[in-house]
Amino acid sequence: MAGDTANPPISTQPPGTDPLAHHSPHGPHYKWVALSNTTIGMLMVMINQSIVLIALPNIFDGIKLNPLDPQNTSYLLWMMMGFMVVTAVLVVSFGRLGDMFGRVRMYNMGFAVFTVCSIMLSLTFGHGSQAALWLIGWRVVQGIGGALIFANSTAILTDAFPANQRGTALGINVIAGIAGSFLGLMLGGVLGPVGWRWIFLVSVPVSLFGTVWAYLKLKDTSERRPAKMDWWGNLTFAVGLISVLVGITYGIQPYGGSSTGWSNPWVITAMGGGIVVLLVFCWIETRVAEPLFHLSLFKIKAFTAGNLASLLAALGRGGLQFILIIWLQGIWLPLHGYSFEQTPLWAGIYMIPLTVGLLVAAPLSGMLADRFGSRLFTVAGALLNALSFGLLMILPVDFPYWAFALILVLNGLGAGLFASPNRVQIMNSLPPQQRGVGAGMTATFQNTAMVLSIGVFFSLIVLGLSSHLPSAMYSGLTQQGVPTAAATQISHLPPLAVLFACFLGYNPMKQLLGQQVLHNLPADKASYLTGRSFFPHLITGPFQDGLTVAFWFALAACLIAAGASVVTGGGTKRA
Repeated sequence: MAGDTANPPISTQPPGTDPLAHHSPHGPHYKWVALSNTTIGMLMVMINQSIVLIALPNIFDGIKLNPLDPQNTSYLLWMMMGFMVVTAVLVVSFGRLGDMFGRVRMYNMGFAVFTVCSIMLSLTFGHGSQAALWLIGWRVVQGIGGALIFANSTAILTDAFPANQRGTALGINVIAGIAGSFLGLMLGGVLGPVGWRWIFLVSVPVSLFGTVWAYLKLKDTSERRPAKMDWWGNLTFAVGLISVLVGITYGIQPYGGSSTGWSNPWVITAMGGGIVVLLVFCWIETRVAEPLFHLSLFKIKAFTAGNLASLLAALGRGGLQFILIIWLQGIWLPLHGYSFEQTPLWAGIYMIPLTVGLLVAAPLSGMLADRFGSRLFTVAGALLNALSFGLLMILPVDFPYWAFALILVLNGLGAGLFASPNRVQIMNSLPPQQRGVGAGMTATFQNTAMVLSIGVFFSLIVLGLSSHLPSAMYSGLTQQGVPTAAATQISHLPPLAVLFACFLGYNPMKQLLGQQVLHNLPADKASYLTGRSFFPHLITGPFQDGLTVAFWFALAACLIAAGASVVTGGGTKRA
């Protein structure tokens, strides 16, 4: 019967005892070749994912499009999130293809796609919406390359390294990914003002080198398993997940008189319909002989609990980068003497302590997890993250930097302690022939949680702003001589426009007031309104209300992740 053949039996072989992983047919040094190449790949993908975020104002200035115009908001959102949406949707399918046709072959294809897209992005032509659509289109295709790399790099490393060294290898790989996201912020801040096309060109030499090196040096060490493609599973999974993620993306935008779009019938339909299609997908997966999603893998306690913990940790931390950037760029940096135009670069610099914590903890926790098991480190990491969110809640908006830096180090240490041992738990729990699809499932959960986290964080901050910012803005503007009609109009603008102005490094009041209003004001009033103190003081109270709610959400997610980590087991036996 179909239901009896839906899922292959789970291997009875103890996790982490794959004999093929101990003796590579390509020599004792092959594992280091695999590690160095996949590390470059992960670093490149994450740099490209974040470099665009910090250079968005330069990109939109270069293509002569105002991203704060309500009709252009969708361009801005898709430039920010299109890459992540596509990667989340495709990574499971590409992990499955890697199991079937060779993980290295799929990985090499990802490197090549990424290289071509970087070149095409730098060749953007035209201006306005035409150029924006070109950029979004190639970023979407680049997300396909990112999915190919994400889906297969972890499985390649797991194949290449023996079980007692996987924590170290995956820890280094995790470092590359997380450090790359912050390195991208700084590179974007440096290269964006020089020329926005450089943010895409900078990765081309590395991409070309990585493509050639991967093709020449990486070898498939896994056993390929011929199988039929689960077309209905692929189709329903893609349609359902795209619908949910697109609904989240547009849920951030205002709708009608609401500050967010969660009451938009289109958003409700997209998310509700997407969930229904995903339920149909789950039903299909129990009826086909070769499913895309091996639901039987969830019978493995370490795999299920590890993925739940990973999803919740990503949900708690995914939107953190965006919120910290807005906090720094919209309030703290201007209050401490930085012009709004300088804030994107300096926000990346002032967030370096977060990267330091990650760089210290991730490789150390990977090595120690190889020796003592993973559970201690995943639980401790999630609890440290929860503690850091609690400390961020009580930190004043205009904080002393040393306190902010210490909390960032603590958050980075928590993330580093959690990430690589969690991945070791998951990968060691999988039968060797299902590592590709298992890694893809894990990456899907993480990337989906990242998009959802951004939507949740933005929505909570917007709701906090919308309750108090309009009245504060109206009274502040009228006190400085802004005409009542103009003050009323500006105070009723969606709070999302204010957040995006902060995030992009624009002078918020200069953008919101416009040249005509500023020209009719006395010079000293206009200078004060567009200076470095009026807007930060105006937004501090309302922003803190939203921050508190967002950090409570993150703290709760991390505590649940710690609970899920407890039940994964005491660690796997090492071979």
